[in-house]
Amino acid sequence: MDTVSQKLEEVLHGLAFEKIEGESPRSESDPLLARLKALGTEVWIDTGELEKAQAIWKDELTALTTNNTLANQVVQSGIMDKVIEDTIHKIRLEGLELSEEDMILEVGFVINCKIALRLVQAFKVKVSVELHPAVSRSLERTLHFGRRYFKVCPEYFTVKVPLTPEGYLAVRTLRQEEVPINFTLGFSVRQNYLAARLASPDFVNVFLGRLNQVVIDHKAGTGELVGEKVTLATQQALRSARDNHKEVNSRLIAASIRNGEQVAFLAGLDVLTIPPAAMKAFQDSGKSAEQVVSHIDDAIDPGIDPQHALAKRFSELWELSDEFENFVNALVSNPQLDTMQGEELAELASGVSLFHPFSEDDLKKIQGHGKIPDLSAWPESIAIDDLMTQSALQSFTKDQNALDERIRSFLK
Repeated sequence: MDTVSQKLEEVLHGLAFEKIEGESPRSESDPLLARLKALGTEVWIDTGELEKAQAIWKDELTALTTNNTLANQVVQSGIMDKVIEDTIHKIRLEGLELSEEDMILEVGFVINCKIALRLVQAFKVKVSVELHPAVSRSLERTLHFGRRYFKVCPEYFTVKVPLTPEGYLAVRTLRQEEVPINFTLGFSVRQNYLAARLASPDFVNVFLGRLNQVVIDHKAGTGELVGEKVTLATQQALRSARDNHKEVNSRLIAASIRNGEQVAFLAGLDVLTIPPAAMKAFQDSGKSAEQVVSHIDDAIDPGIDPQHALAKRFSELWELSDEFENFVNALVSNPQLDTMQGEELAELASGVSLFHPFSEDDLKKIQGHGKIPDLSAWPESIAIDDLMTQSALQSFTKDQNALDERIRSFLK
């Protein structure tokens, strides 16, 4: 590391760091959340807004998750304006010359830390902090920022890394360095099975609400229980991986939860991260604790029209083929794995239709359509989980761009 880079890191670390003080707050217990805990489920809150978390906080809650969209909501409220001003002033005062884009990236780093630390100070629980989407296709920068986030708050920060070829490889290295990882933007059993076997992140995700929605949007069925089926199948695959491979310790997070019924249905899963509105709906559902039961080993019949042209493609989301398992077995045995680059991993995975090489124009097209992709606009050779992950990443990129623009306004 050159002297300028080292100085920059020291300055930014000093701005981002806070000593965590005080004791964990005492909260009331909730009988429904206690039931989830009894069934083996950790319950987290999915928000970056302190006030929303405080309004629903209960004794059973053990962590929070943030992301680029949630961070943008906090920043647009103006609550981080002084952090932006102070960070820019300090960088300039130290005579550190950065390009505009690097300045935005570094100020964004401090903002993310401050948003997460507000939550840590209030609740004394772990908080997942997401990387800037601009680093998602850079192995070097993912490692760089992942290590820096961890250094700011090693006791409480979990680093969220998006599911890209570079992300898989970075997570493998970061876990070897004992950096806690939440590997995000997963949409299928196979994506998460690969993550568990290749890198064993602490957590992997299924964004289940978006899977239900993509079926509805394409008039391929009611969409009911589609995301839930993928989530439960992923839980089963992870259990098997943990039982059969001693190096695998990954646990599953059900993310993109839309309502209280989904919370109840997914009882027994490793982790649920729940938006405040869905949490309140679950707590106000009128269910008794005895009515909340595990469905992990149930046979799920998802709301997909079997006659629809997309039916077979959707089923690939919850299947783990022998071909894919063989690919994973070969990959984890590859002697060049620890020196591999993202492009090399993507090339190897092309044989199982993973990591489609989207062009810049493709990514703009995906971003323009929103968080749910238009499957009819793409050839069938591109897997649905690949498209869903890219749509999610581009959706977060759009919200991050709005956050970046607020930072940019202070540079002027």
